[in-house]
Amino acid sequence: MPSAGPSMSAADGLLALAEEAERRRDFTTATSCLESALSPPHAASLLPLAEARARMRLAGLLLARSKGLANAKAHLERALLVLNPLPSAPPRLKLLAHSLLATVYGLLGAVPSQKHALRRGLSLLASASASGLLPSGPALLWTSNFQAQLASALVVDGDAASALTTLSAGAAAAADLDSPQLDLFFAATALHVHLLCWEDNAAVEDAVARVSQLWDALTAEQKEHWVGLFFYTELLQTFYLLRVCDYKAASKHVERLDTAVKSEMERGRRIKELGTELSAVEGTLAQTMLKERERVALAHKQGQLRAQLQALCGYDTLKDVLDYGDKLLLAPPPVHGEWLPRTAVFVLVDLMVVMVSRPKGIFKECGKRIHSGLQLIHEELSKLGIVDGVTEGDLEHSTIWTAGLYLMLLLQFLENNVAVELTRSEFVEAQEALAQMKNWFTRFPTILQGCESTIEMLRGQYAHSVGCFDEAAFHFLEALKLTENKSMQSMCQVYAAVSYICKGDAESSSEALELIGPAYRTMDSFVGVREKTCIIFVYGLLLMRQHNPQDARVRLASGLRIAHQQLGNIQLVSQYLTILGTLALQLHDTGQAREILKSSLTLAKTLYDIPTQIWILSVFTELYRELEEKENEMENSEYGSKKEIDLQRRLAEARSRAYHQELVEKARIKVEPLHDLFQKHNDMSGLPANDDLDIPESVGLSTPQPSSVRRLVDSSSVRRSTRRRVS
Repeated sequence: MPSAGPSMSAADGLLALAEEAERRRDFTTATSCLESALSPPHAASLLPLAEARARMRLAGLLLARSKGLANAKAHLERALLVLNPLPSAPPRLKLLAHSLLATVYGLLGAVPSQKHALRRGLSLLASASASGLLPSGPALLWTSNFQAQLASALVVDGDAASALTTLSAGAAAAADLDSPQLDLFFAATALHVHLLCWEDNAAVEDAVARVSQLWDALTAEQKEHWVGLFFYTELLQTFYLLRVCDYKAASKHVERLDTAVKSEMERGRRIKELGTELSAVEGTLAQTMLKERERVALAHKQGQLRAQLQALCGYDTLKDVLDYGDKLLLAPPPVHGEWLPRTAVFVLVDLMVVMVSRPKGIFKECGKRIHSGLQLIHEELSKLGIVDGVTEGDLEHSTIWTAGLYLMLLLQFLENNVAVELTRSEFVEAQEALAQMKNWFTRFPTILQGCESTIEMLRGQYAHSVGCFDEAAFHFLEALKLTENKSMQSMCQVYAAVSYICKGDAESSSEALELIGPAYRTMDSFVGVREKTCIIFVYGLLLMRQHNPQDARVRLASGLRIAHQQLGNIQLVSQYLTILGTLALQLHDTGQAREILKSSLTLAKTLYDIPTQIWILSVFTELYRELEEKENEMENSEYGSKKEIDLQRRLAEARSRAYHQELVEKARIKVEPLHDLFQKHNDMSGLPANDDLDIPESVGLSTPQPSSVRRLVDSSSVRRSTRRRVS
């Protein structure tokens, strides 16, 4: 510990103690010492520059622990007031203060103030560069930092075009620096903006190609060290491939991600062990009664541990190791910053495994990943104080952003859980997962406001699965009203049309046609083929009901080709085959009907899809009757009856549960009035407002943070009405 000389004031001593505590990673003591130094009577003895530095250090500690955003903001604003008139203040200090203050404004949802602080920072940077106070290299790095932060704020404000222009300016600075890491960072961030604000297919494809080209150009050592960029670029490319329904290519990226997660978890465990050991050694070294031999041995051990940590983390300096530890950073200082917290990235990879496995019917793996993902999410929510009984109104402002991120991921896992269980005819399990979604939504209605449409859609799917077709159509149409996402609207129309068709009366068929007709005319306007294959399926079903088997057969065959070759959804393929087998039988093509129905039944069995199996078996019974194969007809009919009994047992159990009526009733979810949360609602306007949880790029992008902030994730998002989530 440094000794206090005769000329050292009490404030100087407190600052020295804070520095020593930071070196020991004792951030609580460091924070207390800084707060004391900046409070009366000690603050009066601090020189202006020392005061500004102390306030910035304190703000960084508060931000890193996600506590005291208002205090951090006040300290940074005061620091800038002190620094601005000081000609002797280093430009870097002023730039860092602007960057940190912009970060705080972003976390508080004050986007106009955030943009103002960043533009002031850019103006100050231009002045310092022109006057020669800041060399070219650091100036370009700070340009990259401010442009990245400004682009984030612009997307949050709904201005994607300006964000892309800003990112281009940052990319130009990165090119002047000849920094492959920054080149890739800006290219990946631009791709993320394109994915969130998808308007031009060619521009998105070019952005994907650019990221892939830059990654391939890296050396093996760079790829190994830049782990954060690996996860970021791989996940973005996976999101793109899922969006265009290239599941085969997406699966390859997911395999790479999954392998990397296992490696990273082991690396993170080792980093944590070394960090704990280093803290213990440094704590012992701080003791004043140590013998010289012990001190030398411990100092040697300290050096070894620091070297191991530095090598394991891949950072250039020990300070970076201590500041960032095992975080998945994206860019060099002063940019630095995570995209998402490390655990959230791992959870997201689990989600991607579910999303590529579910259409293939690999439900065992889906179940395992859903379980592990939910477990990690609940652990992180518990750390934020979100346990049973906690609601939106109980949250500290500093936890809202990270809570929003994990709550959104939570609902995505539950959504997939519902989908898997409904496919497997496990109605009770689906009911319980959907009830959980409803419960989370009622507890956090502002944070999860964009999820209501998805919950309504899932209520419709549950109601349809248990035979409540009128209620199902109601919920699908309510979901349609709640979203402005064109893809989601189209799928809601498709699902509602199927429910109307299943009601069986002429009026309902007419309503189904009214819904599917407009969707059929616009089906080629969607990215990917998910909407198109589903629309063709329902349109073919309507044609069959209208006794137009030849036209239905042609259209359904075209849809089947797309579903089989591109979508890879074997449940949809099975249902296509079932209708085509039925049509073949109607047209007396018994040979083709038999082959098609065999394939369909095999797929339905793979999925444990009992309703589709019963449907296929009923068609088989008609086929055997037409062929006068009495033995096969009786055997098939008996097997179908057993399946029907099993289905009715499952349905009866689901209908007997308390949640059943609550989920199917023709009413929207009731949310308690927010009362004093209206102000917090305004503050949370930048939270993730995802209109379609089935699209993974709804998970947000994080603003690059200055190097003094140990851990800060800006999960800002766009308002549901106009924007998608990026920060």
